[in-house]
Amino acid sequence: MKEKVVLAYSGGLDTTAIIPWLKEHFDYEVICCCIDCGQGNELDGLEERAKLSGASRLYIEDLVDDFCDNYIIPCVQAGAVYENKYLLGTSMARPAIAKRLVEIARKEGATAICHGATGKGNDQIRFELGIKALAPDLKIIAPWRMTDIWTMQSREDEIEYCRQHGIHLPFSADNSYSRDRNLWHISHEGLELEDPASEPNYEHLLVLGVTPQKAPDQGEYVTMTFEKGIPTSVNGEKMKVSDIIRKLNELGGKHGIGIVDIVENRVVGMKSRGVYETPGGTILMEAHQQLEELVLDRATMETKKNMGNKMAQIVYEGKWFTPLREAVQAFVESTQQYVTGEVRFQLYKGNIIKAGTTSPYSLYSESLASFTTGDLYDHHDADGFITLFGLPLKVRAMKMAEMKKH
Repeated sequence: MKEKVVLAYSGGLDTTAIIPWLKEHFDYEVICCCIDCGQGNELDGLEERAKLSGASRLYIEDLVDDFCDNYIIPCVQAGAVYENKYLLGTSMARPAIAKRLVEIARKEGATAICHGATGKGNDQIRFELGIKALAPDLKIIAPWRMTDIWTMQSREDEIEYCRQHGIHLPFSADNSYSRDRNLWHISHEGLELEDPASEPNYEHLLVLGVTPQKAPDQGEYVTMTFEKGIPTSVNGEKMKVSDIIRKLNELGGKHGIGIVDIVENRVVGMKSRGVYETPGGTILMEAHQQLEELVLDRATMETKKNMGNKMAQIVYEGKWFTPLREAVQAFVESTQQYVTGEVRFQLYKGNIIKAGTTSPYSLYSESLASFTTGDLYDHHDADGFITLFGLPLKVRAMKMAEMKKH
């Protein structure tokens, strides 16, 4: 009986060419596994394509709600943003995918998992760290790094290889952006984006929305509610998290929200330039932060910001299945106990404009914040506070003045 390999299958040219390649070079039985994280019509016709290419079976696994509830929400609650801009759309999905690949491999009795990530990117790290953490005994096959037997260097090479193996599919050799899409975002790399001096061709590039310049001239008000840091409704309609993100994507795309052009530092050491569209995610992160401003105290906010940066680094580097991620997430979850309330804002030409926030746990006190003196705050108390708070500065200044005299 042949050994089995589970292939992370997207239906694109790369993973289609990998099917006959695995059979030719390893004599494996190939089990394709396509993980649906909300990539839409990219899943159409995959069953026939996988079978035509020589796979013995195709799993199409719907992970949308798992992705939203168990990966996106912890990152939203943490405020996890990589290098101040990237909302981790691809990064968050990879551990969810790796986990399901391992589950399918166990179910099928496979001895290996194969992925089509390149040897220059972050995804190879994310997939493989996830697999190693969950199934250290499984072999990992990464064709793009096996240059002695993976000799294809271009789309034309892959199309010809498929043709030679009797696979005639409507793939074209035209150059287009390299994209990754799920419910949270879509990323774009390649073409003019490879030169940081070039302006993105947004007319050609955008998929989920429009530029702020093309957004409506009339703003739109949106109201959201949260319970313990988890979104529960949009404009009065209660929805599960995945439907909330779908709704926010629609609203954000319409108003030009969440388009990010970034040169980021990859884990493998190089810089890369890409454009991310994250319309709904940008709104959700901002609304959550708007509510936290009311209910978290200063010291917790300060520490949580550091933890959010740490969480972003952990997720970006593919270290989801680690004690550190669990510990950071546990801290973040403890801060979310009172992040409950309603957030209102206006979407207008790429902007999210605050329009009022309320929470039963708000720490904002109008009597304290106003310029009138209330029972809790005596202006005279500030004298002693400033004396002690500024004491180190005063002592140092006195010492420096003394040293100058000598």
